[in-house]
Amino acid sequence: MIELQILSRLLEYPDAELVQHQQEMFDALSEAQAFEKSVAHALGVFMRDMLAQDLLDAQASYGELFDRGRATSLLLFEHVHGESRDRGQAMVDLMAQYERAGLMLDSRELPDHLPLYLEYLAQLPEQEARGGLQDIAPILALLAARLKQRESRYALLFDVLLGLADTAVDPQKVRDQIASEARDDTPQALDAVWEEEQVKFFADAGCADSDITAHQRRFAGAVTPQYLNITNGGQH
Repeated sequence: MIELQILSRLLEYPDAELVQHQQEMFDALSEAQAFEKSVAHALGVFMRDMLAQDLLDAQASYGELFDRGRATSLLLFEHVHGESRDRGQAMVDLMAQYERAGLMLDSRELPDHLPLYLEYLAQLPEQEARGGLQDIAPILALLAARLKQRESRYALLFDVLLGLADTAVDPQKVRDQIASEARDDTPQALDAVWEEEQVKFFADAGCADSDITAHQRRFAGAVTPQYLNITNGGQH
């Protein structure tokens, strides 16, 4: 589904290549038949506004939104397993799923990064792709609600994904669920996490490299940006 490729690219870290390939992105959007006209228009406005920003500002905004705290992390298993041991096995299982589909990752890529998962789904038959979206619909709805709470334009992308999934998740219930949440991206919250991880670091001094801090584990491997290739469906 070319629609998932477009959304995958828009959820990646913005860089100079995204600017360079902007016409390709707009052309792909015009070919995306699964988007209603109003949705395609809204995504076009999103792209236009993002590309109109100074690149460093766009990158800083992206980092502030998705890399501070866990609440809006684009790492799917962050919202399912947190730092539990189950996360490692889930990563292994997802990697095997990608490999069976012919999608090979390099050592820097974390398999549960949402843009990468969307790129994987984009290679599947449409019904299977929609099923894959339905599998993560509760996470998408949670992220959409939190991004709306922060008045972020990125909330649009999650609403579009939920629309493609045709899910039964009730957005209002999710909004009610997070209404009383304390934000985890404030300076005070980040300081508390840092202090906790320092305690863990000193307690585990002398351990193997696998015992690096939770923050380092979460962001140790940024996904290498991928760009739309209409002719072959994208390559990794």
